Amino acid sequence: MSWKFNNIIPNLSTITEGPCWDGKKLLFSNIANNRVLSYNPSTNITQEEFNDTGEANGLNFNSDGELFACEGGRRRIAKYNSDGKKETIVDNLDGISINSPNDLAINKKGHIYFSDRVGDINPKLGINFSAIISAEKQDNGKYKSIRRTFDTTMPNGLLFNEDETILYVAQSDYRADNERELRSYKVKEDGSLSEMKILHDFGPHRGIDGMTLAKDPISKEIYIVAATGWEISGPKGNITIFDKNGKIIERHETPCERPTNCTIVGNKIYVTSIEGHLLAAQTELEGLLLFPSS
Repeated sequence: MSWKFNNIIPNLSTITEGPCWDGKKLLFSNIANNRVLSYNPSTNITQEEFNDTGEANGLNFNSDGELFACEGGRRRIAKYNSDGKKETIVDNLDGISINSPNDLAINKKGHIYFSDRVGDINPKLGINFSAIISAEKQDNGKYKSIRRTFDTTMPNGLLFNEDETILYVAQSDYRADNERELRSYKVKEDGSLSEMKILHDFGPHRGIDGMTLAKDPISKEIYIVAATGWEISGPKGNITIFDKNGKIIERHETPCERPTNCTIVGNKIYVTSIEGHLLAAQTELEGLLLFPSS
């Protein structure tokens, strides 16, 4: 089945990212304009939900329906409350400022795993490496940051599998001498990551930016659905479907040069882009949202 993408909002001309579902509306970030917007498919209305967002990139909900954001410009993970107020969740690792959090995945325990990237912001002010870091809520209500990867030079999208025993990570370093790979890590009981496997090597081409889980309603197979490709090399901008072992099942070309992220709600996929799109297409897959609110 080929997917027919439609741009469902006026092109915003600056990067859109972080699509996530709150049960009624799709929320997504408009990074350069420091805002989070929502799109209501029932009314076709797009409106601003939050402003002054510190160049928020990735967005996600926890199982309690609380919204969290990767504020790259403010070098922090923040919680966005329904009254518009924002609060810092973590902004440092062992007392040293983090760099520029990019994307995040939240498990049922409420632990927030996020990609932090040196080079996206002045590295002299923060830690001197890129890594997956987890923010874990303590008994006093505060969060503690723990470094989880030691082999990622530019981590991007990340995603738990359906039972949270595996964390998929996009190692997406654009520098020619570094890797662009889809990786999996085993999630241990204490939250640490081990047994890294390279599921797919993109070679010289652009790797994955953001990704989501989906299910084939007939075969019941679970797939990784990822925003990949660009105009510089390899296939054009596309959504690539991988099986759990990293084998490419399908590619669907998008009408944008660089898709940045995606999520599937019901049978409809929503895609953001570097050019400022919010694209939508009907699919034969079902979204596999880990929480009813996310």
